Amino acid sequence: MEPVRVGLIGCGKVGSIHAAALRALPEADFVAACDASPDRAAAFASRYGARPFADVGTLLRDGGVEAVVIGTPHPLHAEPATRAAAAGVHVLVEKPMAATLADCDAMLAAARKAGVLLGVVSQRRWYEPVVRMKAAIDAGKIGRPALGVFQMYSWRDPAYYTSDPWRGRWDTEGGGVLVNQSPHQLDILLWLMGPAAEVGGYWANLNHPAVEVDDTAVATIRFRNGGLGAVVTSVSQRPGIFTKVHVHGTNGASVGVETDRGATFIAGVSAIAEPPLTDLWTVPGEERLLAEFQAADRAAFTERDATVHYHALQIRDFLRAIRENRPPLVTGDDGRAVVELFTAIYQSNRERRSIALPL
Repeated sequence: MEPVRVGLIGCGKVGSIHAAALRALPEADFVAACDASPDRAAAFASRYGARPFADVGTLLRDGGVEAVVIGTPHPLHAEPATRAAAAGVHVLVEKPMAATLADCDAMLAAARKAGVLLGVVSQRRWYEPVVRMKAAIDAGKIGRPALGVFQMYSWRDPAYYTSDPWRGRWDTEGGGVLVNQSPHQLDILLWLMGPAAEVGGYWANLNHPAVEVDDTAVATIRFRNGGLGAVVTSVSQRPGIFTKVHVHGTNGASVGVETDRGATFIAGVSAIAEPPLTDLWTVPGEERLLAEFQAADRAAFTERDATVHYHALQIRDFLRAIRENRPPLVTGDDGRAVVELFTAIYQSNRERRSIALPL
């Protein structure tokens, strides 16, 4: 296929991962890098062989881009996304899609009006253990998915929150563990279990007194298919333990993934240190496959830079979707569903009641 001319908006930590992925993909022609800091844009663009821009409007007018990847802080996703869509440019935005549902809806409306694609980064969907789970569920191997569980026991130290001025504040980050560290697994949970119908939850700040936002949250979910869900997510366990998503079916079988061991990686700061693994597999007649799956997962991990590899797989899907005139695997509606879910948990905590969805 003809490469898609791509620009990157936001030359910070996560931007370096996207830039490395774009440079590695034959489907991409990485032509432009934009940042509010002209010096950072210039240095970043020089590093990756792109053209620097310090203004989104100038990028869209003069950059010759067909698509943009947005890696700005969460509350700053909507403005460049809507401007890009209005200019007829396809948009892939980092997770979470936005900090508010109003921003999500503005982005979706702009994309629909312009007829461009809008996708949201959720590269853990491409983890081999997650792909296995999805295939098994779609094949009916666990019956109907009846119970979905997401557990994260991770860690963020004080230096993490001071590494960027926008971290740890409601007005500049939009939330804490629910908004920043949890969207990947919330997306996987919704992808495997289906849409949520009702949510109840609480959040707390257990051991990060210097920040405003949640470092821990718990929730219960009733899904539209009648299934139930549970969420325990936290960055208060030093030095980090694990992050898992498990799905249990009506025939008694279970499938699961450990997406992260220890503390989840920090984009642009640390790398994925251990392989994502299939950690639960009780499909009738396939129980012995668990060891084989884990051996394959570990072997694959040694052959690639996992931090960049899975981002590249998602970007490739998005760029191919542009050329093939089809939706990407992770759509703007998928991204909105995650924002809706954590918004409902915050609302449930505030109002001390369960929240019906959709909001």
